[in-house]
Amino acid sequence: MEGRVFVIGLGLIGGSLALCIKEEHKEVIVCGYDINEEQAKLAKMMGVIDESVRSLEAGARDADLIIISTPVTVTEQILEQLAELPLKDNVIVTDTGSTKTTITDKARSLIEKGTCFIGGHPMAGSHKSGVTAAKKILFENAFYLFTPRQETNPKEIETLKAWLVGTKAKFLIVSPEEHDYLTGVISHFPHLIAASLVHQAAAAEDHSALVSRLAAGGFRDITRIASSSPAMWRDILLHNRTVILELLLGWENEMQKVITLLESSDASEIYRYFDEAKNYRDGLPSKEKGAIPAFYDLFVDVPDYPGSISEITGHLAKDEINITNIRILETREDVYGVLVISFQSEEDRARAEVCIQVNTNFETSMG
Repeated sequence: MEGRVFVIGLGLIGGSLALCIKEEHKEVIVCGYDINEEQAKLAKMMGVIDESVRSLEAGARDADLIIISTPVTVTEQILEQLAELPLKDNVIVTDTGSTKTTITDKARSLIEKGTCFIGGHPMAGSHKSGVTAAKKILFENAFYLFTPRQETNPKEIETLKAWLVGTKAKFLIVSPEEHDYLTGVISHFPHLIAASLVHQAAAAEDHSALVSRLAAGGFRDITRIASSSPAMWRDILLHNRTVILELLLGWENEMQKVITLLESSDASEIYRYFDEAKNYRDGLPSKEKGAIPAFYDLFVDVPDYPGSISEITGHLAKDEINITNIRILETREDVYGVLVISFQSEEDRARAEVCIQVNTNFETSMG
């Protein structure tokens, strides 16, 4: 394909999409805009984009594809601004937001002008942010949801897929309403529950100062998503408020079932409750990316002697295996500690496990 692509918002998602498009369509010119001019300069210096522009109008007027990769509240404002600008007749405008119904409604003025808008949501992410974290493989094997309006020309959807084929993502088409329900169930609501668990643990410190120390292990892992951007999740929950409220009522009913089981001391029903949950969870796809970024952690039993950690990281560095995070669990009191190493992908974690097993005597596990 030939033409110009304009990426608005040069963070992790916008930067990664730019890299995918540049890799697949080498003749295309990718220009970018970010409200943070330093971020835009960095994107240009790193080769994430070909050109940096200082205004929406400068980038949008000649674009064949416009990608809005900003927080959802900012996306609404940008859609209003684009509706007032002279755009090419065949331009396609898309976004990357986590909610779609309100965004699609906000795009109505753009659509009435004759411009094609197709909502988009690449369901992939990272524990890092900013253009420096952008990478071409971010969306590989991830679901990429499109939420076109019913009257959208199917050819325009196929054109958008062709622009984004370099993501190597799995494209799915759903309505904006179905999208918001699906992401509410498997992304938005779990983030809310994680934040609630953290609040409960913080309140429990009034009864025991040991709470935070013991929470350094598994509790910290299962609530990791609570560390996401508060501003982002404020906006997402407000935009998907109706779905979240519906799910909260369902959660209230679910917890009432548990309360009833405990009050009745029904051992067999309690067992069945956990068994059914285990069976459903174990049946979920393990090799596919979902709405919440996967955590590729490797647990290593390391003896308590100087240099044991540097020994491991040294071997990983020699094999050019990138580490995204490293920490020590403090829940054990014997001569061994647990080193938790996080990686960018399942492939990196598998390579790391082999590397450690071949070069050391340390025991490893996936968790």
